[in-house]
Amino acid sequence: MKAVLFAATALLLGAPVAAQMPVAVPAQAPAEPDAIQLYPEMKAPKVSTENWVRFGPDLAVRNVTVPTLTPVLPDPAKATGAAVIVAPGGAFMLLSMEHEGWSVARWLADHGIAAFVLKYRLNQTPADTDEAAAYMGKRMADSLRDPTAPPSISEPRATLDALAALKLVRANAGKWGVDAGRVGMIGFSAGAMTTLNAALEGKGGDRPAYIGYVYGPMLARDVPADAPPMFAAIANDDSLFPNPSYALVEAWRRAHAPVELHAYERGNHGFGKGLPGTTTMGLLPQFLSWMEMRGLLAAKASQ
Repeated sequence: MKAVLFAATALLLGAPVAAQMPVAVPAQAPAEPDAIQLYPEMKAPKVSTENWVRFGPDLAVRNVTVPTLTPVLPDPAKATGAAVIVAPGGAFMLLSMEHEGWSVARWLADHGIAAFVLKYRLNQTPADTDEAAAYMGKRMADSLRDPTAPPSISEPRATLDALAALKLVRANAGKWGVDAGRVGMIGFSAGAMTTLNAALEGKGGDRPAYIGYVYGPMLARDVPADAPPMFAAIANDDSLFPNPSYALVEAWRRAHAPVELHAYERGNHGFGKGLPGTTTMGLLPQFLSWMEMRGLLAAKASQ
């Protein structure tokens, strides 16, 4: 069980289990001058509930109760008009803000895509860093005992926050120089699950126009024929989700909805933009190529 707790804690924090796990230390909350509160009517607590931690070089946050969206915009000279909301992972108990959020958004912006990092609401964890690590590791291990079933940890508010973020970006499309018809999402692990839920639970134009589903569970879901196009990616040695099949991709295919799968030989879970020395380094370039193939990077008259 100790090994399972170690692996689960490392993986939910965005650290491939094959790597040496850095020591998590409390960190000061970073300045987030561009963060936009998703629900202006929501009264923020006088004292923030958030607990930030530095996990090696990467910042992560727990106990988010006031969700925000942070724009990371491209140089107008190379802006494509496409927009992607980025949803970091962390087992719905933590958000890997740098590893699966800000760094991904900067890469997208550098390639002409307006990116928006979603800091969504989470399950509560102990404020103390060491207590939280033990609590999260145990809860993760308990939630993954049956690999044929979805993880038992969920957070419905995260889906609501994703849908609110999509609405906010579309409402401000002109301000941010994006095409309201080309607003998609990419999510990692729990962020992938949030992205998928937004695609399947959102109604009509409220859902993302396309999605990137990165190392989320590959379990079957009911998929409507008008489901948005999906780019899916996972490593075949993923120790958090040891997938016996690609049932989610097959569900997309049976619905005759567009889908592309990248199943990397190595990379484990939590590889983010890519684990050096593996073909997962191609993740974001391949996502960009997929967007280009689908015509999502071409200027449209609607802009």
